[in-house]
Amino acid sequence: MRAWLTCTGAALMARDPADTLGRLAAEQQSEGHPGSPEQHYAWLHQIAALRAAILEADGAAWTLALEYALLRLEKRIDAVLLTGRAILVLEFKTGEATRAALAEAEDYALDLHDFHAGSRVHPILPILVAGDGGFTPPAQPPLFWHGALPPIMCGARGLGALLRWVETQAPPPRTPLDAAAWMASAYHPVPHIIEAATMLYARNGVAEIASARADTGNLTRTTDAIRRAILEAQATGTKRAVFVTGIPGAGKTLCGLNTVFAPEAGKLGAFLTGNVPLVTVLRAALAEDAMARGETRDDAMSAAKQRLQNVHRFLDDNAGKPADAPAFDRLIVFDEAQRAWDAAKARLGTRNKPGRLTDSEPAHTLEIMGRHQGWAVIVALIGNGQEINTGEAGLAEWGRVIAADPRWRATAAPRAVQADDPRQRLVQGTPHWLTLDDDLDLTTSIRNVRDDRGAAWVDAVLQGDTSAATHIAASGPLPYFLTRDAAPMYAALRRLARGNRRAGLLASSGAKRLRAEGFGPQLDDIAAWFLRRWPDIRASDALETHATEYDCQGLELDVVGLAWGGDFLPAERGWVARRFAGTGWQRDTREFDFVRNTYRVLLTRARYETIIWVPRGSPPDDPFHDRTRDQRHYDSVAATLLACGVRPLEHDEAAPAQDNTPARLL
Repeated sequence: MRAWLTCTGAALMARDPADTLGRLAAEQQSEGHPGSPEQHYAWLHQIAALRAAILEADGAAWTLALEYALLRLEKRIDAVLLTGRAILVLEFKTGEATRAALAEAEDYALDLHDFHAGSRVHPILPILVAGDGGFTPPAQPPLFWHGALPPIMCGARGLGALLRWVETQAPPPRTPLDAAAWMASAYHPVPHIIEAATMLYARNGVAEIASARADTGNLTRTTDAIRRAILEAQATGTKRAVFVTGIPGAGKTLCGLNTVFAPEAGKLGAFLTGNVPLVTVLRAALAEDAMARGETRDDAMSAAKQRLQNVHRFLDDNAGKPADAPAFDRLIVFDEAQRAWDAAKARLGTRNKPGRLTDSEPAHTLEIMGRHQGWAVIVALIGNGQEINTGEAGLAEWGRVIAADPRWRATAAPRAVQADDPRQRLVQGTPHWLTLDDDLDLTTSIRNVRDDRGAAWVDAVLQGDTSAATHIAASGPLPYFLTRDAAPMYAALRRLARGNRRAGLLASSGAKRLRAEGFGPQLDDIAAWFLRRWPDIRASDALETHATEYDCQGLELDVVGLAWGGDFLPAERGWVARRFAGTGWQRDTREFDFVRNTYRVLLTRARYETIIWVPRGSPPDDPFHDRTRDQRHYDSVAATLLACGVRPLEHDEAAPAQDNTPARLL
């Protein structure tokens, strides 16, 4: 039961308010939360308002759930009221209404709509009850009562009138709202990476998020397969490398974080990645969350740094140590393992610091973890089709070093041995040291919460397979929109970022001529961009700066505005990559795969909608024609995307029509 107290309207009115308060206080104590006089006063105010309102609206037969927990938000809804017509999400505030409170109520409704199976087919109305005033019906009631509706507010005295208004305005439900079935329905949220990291860190594993959506089990199977391999290594005292593959947005990072923070890892697990922005953002998020729970900043940051490490620093710090000096961690998750450096790149190091490594990163990783007496596990996450740097060793190097070290065994998804590119194939065939496990392949995209076709569609588009992309789009509207002007993109981002959802702007690092279109500068504070909120102008939803593929890989936004640059254009057969040098564009055949995969990263960052802005460019008949922004090139991009199934933003009815500015003003 996710609610602290569930009863009918009749039971609430018949029960002594003091008894209801006592039950809530007892649940609060059993959950380990400290009580306070302020909380008890708020509950008494809430109980009194609900009793009076349900009596006034003749809601004795309705079902009320008090303090309904939402895992993704790590919060509880004050009250959920199941009437004969709708699901009402009630947030109570003793003070006056604020934009933040309205956004909070709307966020609760959106969470139920997206992740609670019993709420999918019923209208959900978020209600903010603030102050002691009455209720003034909106001038325009909702035209369509489905999904999560825009938030509405009233005072405590007006709640009964609002409930009566709902019963007169909402149409009879097509599917009866069965309260018992609703309470028993599956609730499996898909938190974004920052939410997941803070939950897992604070609670050492959260089983509910492993199931992803209420109707998706792929991530559960993969998490269980990793756990089986770890437990087997621990039981036998052996060393195991586990290779997890998956399509973009399938939850590889979430799987890795779940592994590091799971009980079987204890305090001996670390998430290693070369993605500096990901490390920076997650460390800052974990530290802020820990500080909010009473830890000091130094302790919080120290713990976050131990669990989330830069892979190059980890290898550099441990390379060259004696064989009896193993790393502290017995279990490591190696993020984007196919991008591990080859020997030449590892010896070269970085521009800021010469390398201490003498071999490839996979070779050093096995040597360092192999120093442990007894068990050790490396979980290698393989991001297919997301390589964006040179000097990468590929999966073949992992296979080579495992085969050369008899202490190690490997378990991998079949996809790891089936790649067309031999560099991205773990090994040819199935040697004695390798076990294949289908469950280690993440094949269902969970990043886009409401539609799992996005990754397949993006792949078809970038492969130049218009027919396949069109076929995917024909099965239902895709969450991709196109506009030729920047203003509609900004307006749509503000409209679509409902509740506390986060919008942001993205562009390729190679899209050098977007600055001539007035497109904002690249961000300069990655943690603030992902963690702060408007009115902080550093935040992503201020829509003043943009992130590139290097900033956002491994992270995500709820709604994305993608500015398409001149570095990737349609060609007679597929696409062509270009690089801007000096005063003009040059065709870049050597880096084609990297540029294409840059757009794969950018096109798969949104959990909900992606708005693609293709600038109009410079007309060829303009006396001041700018050949670096040729209108014909941009026209061809727009035509190709539309042919593949992108919907014109200006004419599409899928974008919510309601104005969301009461909840958030951007």
